[in-house]
Amino acid sequence: MTVSADLVKQLRAKTSAGFTDCKKALDETNGDLSKAEEYLRKKGLMDAAKKSSRATADGLVSCYVSDDLKRASIVEINSETDFVAKNEKFQSFVKDVTELALNVDQDKILEAPFKDSGHSVKDELSFLISVIGENIQFRRSKNFSVNNGIIGSYTHNAVTPGSKMGKICVVVCLENEDTDFDHDKAKDFCKKLSMHVAASSPKFLSIETVPADVLSKEQEIAKEQAMSVGKPADVAEKIAKGRVKRFYEETVMSEQLYFEDNKLTVSQVLANFNKENNTKFKIIDFARFMLGGN
Repeated sequence: MTVSADLVKQLRAKTSAGFTDCKKALDETNGDLSKAEEYLRKKGLMDAAKKSSRATADGLVSCYVSDDLKRASIVEINSETDFVAKNEKFQSFVKDVTELALNVDQDKILEAPFKDSGHSVKDELSFLISVIGENIQFRRSKNFSVNNGIIGSYTHNAVTPGSKMGKICVVVCLENEDTDFDHDKAKDFCKKLSMHVAASSPKFLSIETVPADVLSKEQEIAKEQAMSVGKPADVAEKIAKGRVKRFYEETVMSEQLYFEDNKLTVSQVLANFNKENNTKFKIIDFARFMLGGN
């Protein structure tokens, strides 16, 4: 049968695939729109397999916070180039997956239903690869929740003003002992903490959360460095202990100097906020996703 331009237009509107691909799909399926769409999705799986070995060094990180500010998700999806990261279809996909991730574990996201489409996130990703023409990979995600607290977020280098997608996304979770607190003040403070994390890149929440093997390795490196320049063992030991203090100040969020006031640590700023607002907030979790980072 002869495939009309109108039929090709309808398929393009449904799938966003190119004119040539849509026409071929309709030719192969005798003008059946439903079968043609399925044909394109199968083609997408083949295209994805061909492109799967190509490096994905760019892309976007994205976060989503529920309306009640008690749940959040943060996601990284990679593409080959910054050009694709600016593509509206790619950005829409990242946004949808981030919202979907709020209710799905990371290891189950690709198998989860994609919106109301009737197919999985993995199938949608494969189809997007065929439409855009680059390898795209879901890399990681993390979910958060609080009971009586509040969750804040910050996006650095957002793709558009107010967007939750960019090169760095941060989520910070504050938990309070009860629900009686000024939500606007807490929300603003939590965003400031998120901005601090974006700027200062802490690796650990508190001294107690630093793994013993990580701490031991820092001490060992500091001691060996001191002894390599001729320091006696007892002096090297003292130097190693001093290095641990600096390590905490550099990598532990609670011990870092606050980005807006380098005379106070984050823990001191938190204590001051609690005192001023008659609250008992604790920072219980955070994440800083930087594109391509750890």
